[in-house]
Amino acid sequence: MADTGNPERRLPVVAIVGRPNVGKSTLMNRVVGKRVAIVEEKAKVTRDRKALDATWAGRKFVLVDTGGWLATGDELDAKVSAQAELAAKEADLVVFVVDVTVGVTDEDDQVAKMLKKIGKPVIVAANKVDSSTRDNDIWIFSRFGLGDPMPVSALHGRSSGELLDKIVEVTDAPFEDELEDWAADRQDQRNKRDHDELRVAIVGRPNVGKSTLFNQLIGGERSVVHDLAGTTTDSVDTLIETEALGKVRFIDTAGMRRKSRVGEGTEYYSMVRALRSIDEADVCLLVIDGTEGVSAQDQRLAERIDAAGSPALVILNKWDSLSTEEKLDTGEEAENRLAFLSYSPFLRISAKSGAGVNKIWAAIAQASSAYRTRIPTRELNLCIQKAQSEHPPKGTRILYIVQGATDPPTMTLFSTRPIDPQYLRFVERRIRERFGLGNTPIKFRVRRRSEG
Repeated sequence: MADTGNPERRLPVVAIVGRPNVGKSTLMNRVVGKRVAIVEEKAKVTRDRKALDATWAGRKFVLVDTGGWLATGDELDAKVSAQAELAAKEADLVVFVVDVTVGVTDEDDQVAKMLKKIGKPVIVAANKVDSSTRDNDIWIFSRFGLGDPMPVSALHGRSSGELLDKIVEVTDAPFEDELEDWAADRQDQRNKRDHDELRVAIVGRPNVGKSTLFNQLIGGERSVVHDLAGTTTDSVDTLIETEALGKVRFIDTAGMRRKSRVGEGTEYYSMVRALRSIDEADVCLLVIDGTEGVSAQDQRLAERIDAAGSPALVILNKWDSLSTEEKLDTGEEAENRLAFLSYSPFLRISAKSGAGVNKIWAAIAQASSAYRTRIPTRELNLCIQKAQSEHPPKGTRILYIVQGATDPPTMTLFSTRPIDPQYLRFVERRIRERFGLGNTPIKFRVRRRSEG
């Protein structure tokens, strides 16, 4: 069952595993409702690993696709199989896909043995049961000892609803309306933390330079470095002492410091770990490969950071590899595609040479300070009164404002009527300018109250 006490685990992770050509990617496409993986009629064709949000009956979870698991093969096969095993270890539930038209193979037996060793909950999905005439053929898969198999047809959608019902039941997947309180739950957890320690996550797609940046940051600033057990499987946090910020904990550095443990091409695995790191962090460094620009995965990570309420520093790495014209185009594209992070600084660096890296520590300091700022109620209301006198809102009036929380600054406004989003952005700009709240998100809640 998913641990709903942890904000990240409120969105459980479901991994789809199995040998090649059993229909894993077709099943994933069926569940998420769109074609997201490359599917062809030959073995080992899934080349694009994905970790995507899925919704069923108003309940949400993360679905992870994996490559085909093989007991033997070349070096690439071994890496793909290792990735699938890692995904199973990280998941809250594994959907083990088998092919009813083929029956049990040696590879199926090997996958079942691996899953029993891991010990995670498993649903055996007997795929390609395209008609009721094959319903009795599924029972051969009971020999795995992983529970009764479920008949499905990923291609035609047969019994996919029953499979999804089972997934949300086993994982205790949250309803969408429950997730509306996710940020508040996370706020409660953050308030219990030791504020003597700043938690920083370096996140991004594989091979964008996270490891190099991490080494540059701790190499220049450390006086004492400790490796500490992290909060996820095979996770190591790194704690350093800095002169300016005191204790800084870099979250889940295992993948950066022991890259060979993860292997190449593990985009889906990297994404799952990144989502968890974001939810643990006080400040997130989103590293983007400047030579490739902002990808869909970069955007998704940025959206998660924004939803989590963490300050984000957008790091455009490998900047020294771009021409003058490319720098202009890449910078403009990044700011446009990540416009919802308008409060964030976009830092151009080269982690390899160290150029621009010194700017990151100053930006972290500014973000963490703003993130934890508490503004006196009287000063907030004077700021709002001045803003309204210079530019009155249409059809409403803000009567009062109070800051209810920090990490990030959260404001509650009491108004006579709903406030237009454009005017709320104006209010946000005024508060940022007046109190120096750069590099951090600000959350607003609006409540109606009559005058008098």
